[in-house]
Amino acid sequence: MSVPLYRAKADLFRMLGHPVRIRVLELLQAGPMAVRELLARTEVESSTLSQQLAALHRSGIVISAREGSTVVYAVAGSEVGELLRAARRILTELLTGRSELLTVPQEDGVVAP
Repeated sequence: MSVPLYRAKADLFRMLGHPVRIRVLELLQAGPMAVRELLARTEVESSTLSQQLAALHRSGIVISAREGSTVVYAVAGSEVGELLRAARRILTELLTGRSELLTVPQEDGVVAP
């Protein structure tokens, strides 16, 4: 039985609907990363990161590979980055003229607009 495209899109957005998943995808835009590095950069509990990585992996959005005792994750396709950039543009447009500000975490821990 085929699934209507609108339902598949809703499922995709529902799967992306967790802040840790979005943060992981943002981090992986720079390239593949080991779990320990993702753990340090997301600042969440190991079990939380594991659950969110499993959800992303099951959906096919990320892939994983074992390098010795280390598991490395990567984004499965470039379209994910395009989607994240589009979301940022949409949010920026929606929030223009409002008091809310969008911030992007920087490498050194400083948050910039």
